[in-house]
Amino acid sequence: MTVELKPEELFNRCDPGFFAFETTADLSKLSGTIGQEKALYAIDFGLELSSKGFNIFALGESGTGKMRTVKALLQEKASKEKPPPDWCYVYNFKEPDVPQAIEMPAGQAAAFKKDMDDLIKVLRVEIPKAFESKEYEKQRSRIIDEFQQIQKTQFAKMEEEAKAKGFSIRKGSSGVVIVPLKKDGEPLTEEEFGGLDDEARHKVENFGKVLQEKLDDIVREVRRDEKKAKEKLTALERDVALGALGHHMEELRAKYKDYEKIVFFLDGAKEDILSHLDDFKTVEEQPSPLPFLKQPKQEVSYARFAVNVIVNNSGCSGAPVVFESNPTYLNIFGRIEYKVQYGMALTDFTMIKAGSLHMANGGYIVINALDLLKNIFSYEALKRAVKNREIKIEDAWEQYRLVSTTSLKPEPVPLNVKIILIGNPYLYYLLYNLDEEYKSLFKVKADFDSRMKRLPENINKYAAFTATCQQEEGLLPFDRSGIAKIVDFGSRLAGHQEKLSTKFSEIADLIREAHYWASKAGSDAVKDVHVSRAFKEKILRSNRIEELIREMMLEGTLIVDTGGEKTGQVNGLAVLDMGDYSFGKPSRITARTYTGKSGVVNIERETKMSGKVHEKAIMILTSYLGGKYAVKKPISLSASITFEQLYEMVEGDSATCAELYALLSSISGVPLKQGIAVTGSMDQNGDVQPIGGVNEKIEGFFALCKERGLDGSHGVIIPRKNIKHLALNEDVTDAVRNGLFRVYAINGMEEGLEILAGRPAGRMNDDGSYPEGTINYLVFKRLREMTEALEKKKGKNKIKGSKDKDGESD
Repeated sequence: MTVELKPEELFNRCDPGFFAFETTADLSKLSGTIGQEKALYAIDFGLELSSKGFNIFALGESGTGKMRTVKALLQEKASKEKPPPDWCYVYNFKEPDVPQAIEMPAGQAAAFKKDMDDLIKVLRVEIPKAFESKEYEKQRSRIIDEFQQIQKTQFAKMEEEAKAKGFSIRKGSSGVVIVPLKKDGEPLTEEEFGGLDDEARHKVENFGKVLQEKLDDIVREVRRDEKKAKEKLTALERDVALGALGHHMEELRAKYKDYEKIVFFLDGAKEDILSHLDDFKTVEEQPSPLPFLKQPKQEVSYARFAVNVIVNNSGCSGAPVVFESNPTYLNIFGRIEYKVQYGMALTDFTMIKAGSLHMANGGYIVINALDLLKNIFSYEALKRAVKNREIKIEDAWEQYRLVSTTSLKPEPVPLNVKIILIGNPYLYYLLYNLDEEYKSLFKVKADFDSRMKRLPENINKYAAFTATCQQEEGLLPFDRSGIAKIVDFGSRLAGHQEKLSTKFSEIADLIREAHYWASKAGSDAVKDVHVSRAFKEKILRSNRIEELIREMMLEGTLIVDTGGEKTGQVNGLAVLDMGDYSFGKPSRITARTYTGKSGVVNIERETKMSGKVHEKAIMILTSYLGGKYAVKKPISLSASITFEQLYEMVEGDSATCAELYALLSSISGVPLKQGIAVTGSMDQNGDVQPIGGVNEKIEGFFALCKERGLDGSHGVIIPRKNIKHLALNEDVTDAVRNGLFRVYAINGMEEGLEILAGRPAGRMNDDGSYPEGTINYLVFKRLREMTEALEKKKGKNKIKGSKDKDGESD
């Protein structure tokens, strides 16, 4: 049964008398999240469960408060937890390319760093002082003197023996050698040696050989003594250095005895200091060979004894919560920096920098899923870190270089973090269905709804939310009428009379804009008129294309009739979504029928301008015709349906009823009212199904009719199941109230047909016929006539064909 809707059915408006306050200045701020019970439960579950893989993906439409909600929940939970440990890197004296990662309680890493810095400062003073002491100089001189005395004694004894046999010991470029002497004590030259007779020369050679062997033995002995002296000096230096170093190291070992890696590092540092004592000794600056040229001073590096604290949680009162706004690979996993000296890129473990995963370790990290996927290497590396439970700092581009370079490979840091990805539903289902690993790494789905029930408590929460925005941003207070309009906008945004939108970013924008118009009007509070104006002004800023299309309709460039009657033509309604703004657009749907067997031809489909859903709707329409009019006898029909002056793709099934009305009008010859537009899907039984965008469609057709002048003959036909989705603007409801515009709601297709045609559709009689004068009677009659005409033509062709065969046989 057709229902003509009343004005109050077109929008479930909020009564300002519902509220007990005068203005939002009387209200306290909102605490918590509105209307996301299921998502909050899922997030709480994911945060409490520490098992592997139970990371969270918070999905929902933009503006539903995902980030704000997650942030509030994490900060509340993290504040109750203890701070996680610090992390630092130290030099690895056994494997310099693999710096060691050390875990320490919160605040201890900075203390350890300070201790090592203080130690080096002290040693740089005390070790040189120890080597400048009189005791060290005395012991060093004694060792050197003992060695020199032994050396002197041995060479003196050898010198006497050599002189006794006419030889002398001389130092040459090749070392210490035996040289024969003349009687006057001068060395024998080669010419003089060659002038000797054979016996004398042979005698000199024999004595020289024996003496040289003895001299070589003495030289070897001296070298052994020199080595022993050096060892004694080294031992002396170690003892002296240990005197300055030992007790400091022992204090640090005792302080950090519970940290195996630190003890290992201190032992390595101690040995390194003792092996490189020259780095701590005072070195006199060597004069430059050229007075005007000053040689650069070689600075000794003590970086290997430093501590690189990459995570310092000393100032944290709870677990860390990190929001990574730019999730590049380096920002998430850290980096190894370089410095350029003399054209070379140099680095060491002190240039290792932490990433956001290090900072969030032991706590929580929140990442926007789209940003993560847009950054190369980030997503795959994050999955690898979660699977292996470790954070590796490595050069991601190393595998793509033609020439490999030597770099540091820091020891991985164990990972213990809860990851929360935030994104839209499309991204969630894309990852879930295409990435096999995703399911095992992000097991908790927190689905944020874009709507909530319009219950009294939620309406009051809307008021509290408005009060929160007003008080936090210093806006004008909203009175009860203003809040009621905000609630109305929430229903309109939700597209349902019994629901409210949870897209609070859009609600907040409307609140700010309403404040602006109230301030401009000089009002001391934001009222309903200011909220209404804010809504209208927002549309005005975005509807240029809508106005352009309407202007083309008014001037006749786009033909849409809103008056009179036409056969085989009806006004359908579509929605154009521009992204920031969507609006209704009337479209002329026409149908032509003629004798034939082609069936219903969808012109959009033939031109490849029709989507799958629209093609399905045409097939449903064809099925309905067959089930309605070919129960006892087949029918023959050729028909074409199209959207006139439509130059883009057609998709959706909301025009099924309108297309069928045009088709039945063309078959029956009954004209349809052009002042009434139609929207509605239909099943094979003729039952009307709900559609989307009902408010935009009605308002779009109404605006065109209003421009041409409303006279009470205009209206729209919608599915009755869409009544609960109505949230029409005041212009439409006022026109309905004044009888200038009508909104009809139908359950069956034929109900709308009767409105458009102005005559009954007609119920089938027991004999399968329809009452005379009804639409179904005219349709059935026309279909039968076309079928009979086709059969007669077929019979004539058959007779003609048989005659031709008889003539040939004669």
